Amino acid sequence: MDSITSIDPNSISTTEMHKILLSAVAPRPIAFASTIDSEGNVNLSPFSFFNVFSANPPILIFSPARRTRDNTTKHTLENIREIKEVVINTVNFPMVEQMSLSSTEYDKGVNEFKKSGLLSIPSIKIKPPRVSESPVSFECIVDNIIELGAQGGAGNLIISRVVYIHINNKYLGNNGEIDTQKLDLVARMGGNWYTRVTKDSLFEIPKPILARGIGVDSLPKHIFKTNILSGNNIGRLGNIEKIPTKEEIDQFKNTSELIKVLQDSNYQKKIEALHLIAKNHIENDNLELAIKAVFALE
Repeated sequence: MDSITSIDPNSISTTEMHKILLSAVAPRPIAFASTIDSEGNVNLSPFSFFNVFSANPPILIFSPARRTRDNTTKHTLENIREIKEVVINTVNFPMVEQMSLSSTEYDKGVNEFKKSGLLSIPSIKIKPPRVSESPVSFECIVDNIIELGAQGGAGNLIISRVVYIHINNKYLGNNGEIDTQKLDLVARMGGNWYTRVTKDSLFEIPKPILARGIGVDSLPKHIFKTNILSGNNIGRLGNIEKIPTKEEIDQFKNTSELIKVLQDSNYQKKIEALHLIAKNHIENDNLELAIKAVFALE
């Protein structure tokens, strides 16, 4: 069993806690928030304490935390307290360096659109402008601000209701929907690290929403007797909707692939061979044969 470092949050500083959270809870999407104050000064700043929380009503929440070093608040939060509107712009790789530049702590009243070189364009329903280069921008009304504390590091949840959406058409697929591979989104990791969502980093897993997987507990117990099948392999098998019938298994056992394996008198070698066969079929997206392989000893 791997060794574990266990930490009581009360035993470490806020700075240390911040580092652990940002490194462990990742990747995080980026809310590139554009706001405006009561005097018309525009602010643009990225926040990675961010996600979507509801579709009806459409709600996005991000959190400008109090600065750890001096307990001051961000201009974004101050602006939203004055004008309860925000555009949440998404960030992709072609604009990531400019987005990072905008996170510089410029003085209040400095326009980060100008500092970063990003183009601001008017919104339709709210006052703050949106980022032209952003793949998708959400015009939002701020319904509520929830302060999580009064000390440095405390978050402020900005509950933002989407009232208008802008999607750059070059990021749409032939079906008219947003194409994940075209988006080329980026996300925050710990420290100075980011990650990029490219075609090579994407993978699909069938979701058991309408279908009901048999579950890992329905698989033969020998799947745990080797290290050949990974947790992901076993999880994929458990996602199959039904156990193959005896007739289907017997038919598979009579194939050239299985006959020699099943003749081996050494039980451990036999299950290792079956697990290798199952793993190969899983990696080739042939789950029908993979599930038959693991049940061939039943």
